[in-house]
Amino acid sequence: MEASVSRVGVLDKGIAVLGALERSPCSLAGLVTATGLSRPTAHRLAVALEAHGLVRRDERGRFALGLRLAVLGRAATEGVPLAEAARPALEALRDETGESAQLYVRAGDRRVCVAALESPHGLRTIVPLGASLPLDRGSAGRVLQGDRGGRKRWVESVAEREAGVASVSAAVLDGNGGVRAAVSVSGPVERTTRAPGRRYGAAVARAARTVEAAAGGG
Repeated sequence: MEASVSRVGVLDKGIAVLGALERSPCSLAGLVTATGLSRPTAHRLAVALEAHGLVRRDERGRFALGLRLAVLGRAATEGVPLAEAARPALEALRDETGESAQLYVRAGDRRVCVAALESPHGLRTIVPLGASLPLDRGSAGRVLQGDRGGRKRWVESVAEREAGVASVSAAVLDGNGGVRAAVSVSGPVERTTRAPGRRYGAAVARAARTVEAAAGGG
C-alpha cells in the first residue's frame, strides 16, 4: 500500500478497501491483492465498514460497496450547491448571534453537516464539515424529521446531543413544502441559556427563509 495520504493510517487503509470495491465486489483474497494490506487487516477493516453500512456482502459472499454510500452520495450531491447558496445567510446568522452556524441535510437515519461557520468566541461549538450525526438528538435532527416548530418556526434543544451545548434550528423548505435542510446555531449553555430559542429563534427562522430564497425553494 502507498504511503499515508491523510496521516491517519487506519483511515487511509479503509479508503483503500472502498477504492478496491469501487471497481467490483471482491473476496477477501481479492481485497488483499488489490490493497496490499495483510489478510487480517483487510478482513478487520472490511467487517468494520460493513457494520457501518459502507460495505455489504453480495449473494456470493464477496465484499461490495454498501448502500449507505448511495445515501451519503445523494446527500453530498444535493448539499454542496445548497451550502454555497446558504453561506451568506449563515455568515449573517453567525454575526448576528455570535454563535456557530450550521446547515444540515438528511442522509438516511443520520444528518450530515454540509456547511459550518464557527463562532468568534474562544469557547464555542465546533461541528466539522461532513460530520454525520444522529437524527434522534438535537434540534436539527428533529427539524429534519419534520418538526417545524409550529407557529414560531424554530426548534430548540439543550444538552441533547452533547452536555453543555444548546442549539436552535429551523427548516429550509423545498418548492413543495418539504423539509430540504435545517439551519442551526449552537453554542455553550453559558451563553445561549437553557432557553436558546428565546434569544436566537427569530434570527434562525429568518436565516432559513433567506436560504430558501437563495436556493429557489419555498
